[in-house]
Amino acid sequence: MPRLLGVDIPENKRIEASLPYIYGIGPTRARDILAKAEVDPNLRANKLTPEQLNRIGHVITENKYVVEGDLRREIQQNIRRLMAIGSYRGMRHKRGLPVRGQRTSTNARTRKGPRRTVGVIRSKDAKTAKV
Repeated sequence: MPRLLGVDIPENKRIEASLPYIYGIGPTRARDILAKAEVDPNLRANKLTPEQLNRIGHVITENKYVVEGDLRREIQQNIRRLMAIGSYRGMRHKRGLPVRGQRTSTNARTRKGPRRTVGVIRSKDAKTAKV
């Protein structure tokens, strides 16, 4: 498996489809990187020479693309800053609710988690009302 910037990329896919496995690189940026590195996008990742891999890695660092750990850290810092200043978006992050204006009366289960039923739970010892 070829490694780029500490990430194993799939070897049986075209390099154009393998590069987006690196966090922070999407399809468009992958095409731009391959054009600048002068690598054929149709090559399979396992067919790349070490020299081509070095060129791809060099293009990513040369253009100062923020990827992987640095990008994750930057996003987390931005969220922490929003929460610290008490902005609306920060409060939504704190409460675990949708941040971008989605409805919450229904849906939003991804952010809110599984439903918690609110209601009366009868104990087994309670007498049942028989008429």
